[in-house]
Amino acid sequence: METFPWDEATATGIGSHPGEDHAEALRLVLGELPGLPYLPELPARGVGADMIGRAAALLVELPVEVQPSGWRFTDRPGRDAKRARDHLRRDLDGLEEAAQGYEGPFKIQVCGPWTLAGAVELRHGDRTLADAGAVRDLAESFAEGLAAHVAQVRRRVPGITELVVQLDEPGLPGVLAGTVPTASGFGRLRAVEAPVATERLRSVLAALPEGSFPIVHCCAPEVPFGVLRGAGARGVSLDAALLRRRDEDGIGEAVEAGTAFFLGVVPGRDAPPADVGVVARPAVELWRRMGFAPAALARQVVLTPSCGLAGASPGYARAALARCREAARVLREDPGD
Repeated sequence: METFPWDEATATGIGSHPGEDHAEALRLVLGELPGLPYLPELPARGVGADMIGRAAALLVELPVEVQPSGWRFTDRPGRDAKRARDHLRRDLDGLEEAAQGYEGPFKIQVCGPWTLAGAVELRHGDRTLADAGAVRDLAESFAEGLAAHVAQVRRRVPGITELVVQLDEPGLPGVLAGTVPTASGFGRLRAVEAPVATERLRSVLAALPEGSFPIVHCCAPEVPFGVLRGAGARGVSLDAALLRRRDEDGIGEAVEAGTAFFLGVVPGRDAPPADVGVVARPAVELWRRMGFAPAALARQVVLTPSCGLAGASPGYARAALARCREAARVLREDPGD
């Protein structure tokens, strides 16, 4: 039987938060999600705190800078790359202080290699995704930088029992379908074959230090379950509202193989509050419909917002995390009725 780092009836967040006060965001996460807290991201702080810049700052010997069109590889790191590293360092300083005495599982998240390759441009202006050799170099550099980042998080918070490492890959379905636009916007980049996508993702996940639990978040339709499982992801994070019946074969195979599911069940933007039973319903109904053992629901499924909370109000962000935590208890209390 697959074992998971978290206890039954656990909730967590996706990653991003509103506002610019990282210390307050950390207090919120540690207070509302004691079962699986995470390192929040605050993109409202500007360039370098965004998802792409934060991941690009982890690249080893592949310097980047910001051009009018976005992040681009360059000969030497630009001012914005330094700003991204400074944001991350301050966030880790804050985590070390706020998490003193914490013991248990913890989650971090970072943009994955395929989404990063579809966003960062080469020196001549095309997207990295257009050059297979450049994608390989990016994946190798990113794997090295991410492994170092994971090791640093564990040093900062020695009470972490297991580190859930979430790669954000909202762009992966487009990479596989060939719908990613060229840098000019007038064309589409050639689709990447599934075995190639699997191999590049596997090279990143395989480089994670021992004690890491890798998951992949994809808040887009057509989640490629086979690619993610083949790459070594032990969990898949997705928006429950985007699931379709045609996804259920992939979900069933993944659940039977022991894959964890992080199901987004609360909107990522301000919305009227829903009853905890309504919030938990997508997970409960999916489990029943597919005939999975009810006792496994609260162990194998973690409830989350549907995506990041950067576009929400601070009050709603707090309420959304609290509602996920409360709804997770429903999975344990009455999963089979």
